[in-house]
Amino acid sequence: MQHRDYWLTLSGLQFHVTEWGDAQDFPLLLLHGIRGYGETFADLVQRLPVGYRCIALDQRGRGQSDWDPGCNYYTDAYVADIEALVARLGLHRFDLLGHSMGGINAIVYAARHRGRVRRLIIEDAGPGAFESSAGATRIRRELATTPSHFANWEEASDFMRALRPSVTEEARQQRLDNMLKPTAEGGYTWRYDHVGISATRLMPDIARVVDLRPHIMALSCPTLVVRGERSDYLSAEIAAEMRQLNPRIRTCTIADAGHYIHDDQPEAFADAVRPFLLEERTTRAERTP
Repeated sequence: MQHRDYWLTLSGLQFHVTEWGDAQDFPLLLLHGIRGYGETFADLVQRLPVGYRCIALDQRGRGQSDWDPGCNYYTDAYVADIEALVARLGLHRFDLLGHSMGGINAIVYAARHRGRVRRLIIEDAGPGAFESSAGATRIRRELATTPSHFANWEEASDFMRALRPSVTEEARQQRLDNMLKPTAEGGYTWRYDHVGISATRLMPDIARVVDLRPHIMALSCPTLVVRGERSDYLSAEIAAEMRQLNPRIRTCTIADAGHYIHDDQPEAFADAVRPFLLEERTTRAERTP
C-alpha cells in the first residue's frame, strides 16, 4: 500500500499528515486519542477494504505536528484544525473514524457538517466519558505522574509496559517510536506537548468542555460506536444512551479489549469496522439500475 508523509500549515501551526492508499480513492480521515499520533492506525489501514485513501492527522501538540504555544488543546480548536485540513485537501465527502479524544472531535465535526461525513466510526468515546468515567480519572492520574524524561530506551519501555499491559510489545514499541525523541543531554523525552496537554486536561476551562449529547442528536450519517468490553472509559450504559439519542447509531462491543481497542484487539476491531464501511458500497450497488 502506498505511504506518504507531508506537512501542512493549518490554523497557524505546522501539521504532519500520513496517508496510505491511492490519492484518487475514497477518503477515510483518522483521528487519534489524547496522547496518540496518526501512525497508530498503520496496522488498521492494512486490514481495511481496498479502495480507501486513509488520511491520519497528528493533531496539534502530538506526533510531528507543532505544539500550540497558547496550549489551546480544546475540542473547538481541534475541530477547526479538521475543518482547515478538509478544506486544504478538498475533501467534499469522506468517512471519519476517531478514537477517544479523536472520537469526541469526530462527533462534533460530523454534527456541524451534516452531509459531508458519509459514515462515522467512534472508537470508545461518548458523552460524559471525558469528564467523569473511571477511564478519565485514570488518564488524569497518568498525566499527573508521567515522567518528563527517561535515562534510556529500556526505562521508557518499562514505563510503557506498566502503563499499557494489555497491548502487544510491538504496539508498545510503536508508541515509543512515535512518542519519544532524544535529548541533547542524553536519554529521551516526549515528542508530544506533555506539559501543555497535561495542564489543559488536569485544569481545564470548564466553559470549553463540550457536551456531546446535542452533537450526537444532530448526527445525520450512519454511525458505529465500538467499545471495548473491559473499557473503563466508555461504559455499556453510555453506549446504550447514544443509541437512544440517535437512531442512526449502532454499537458493538469487542471482547477482551480495553480503551485502546485497535491496539488490544486489532483484528477484531477491523472485523467490526470493515463491514460497516462496506455497507455503503453494497447499498449504492443495489440502487444502481
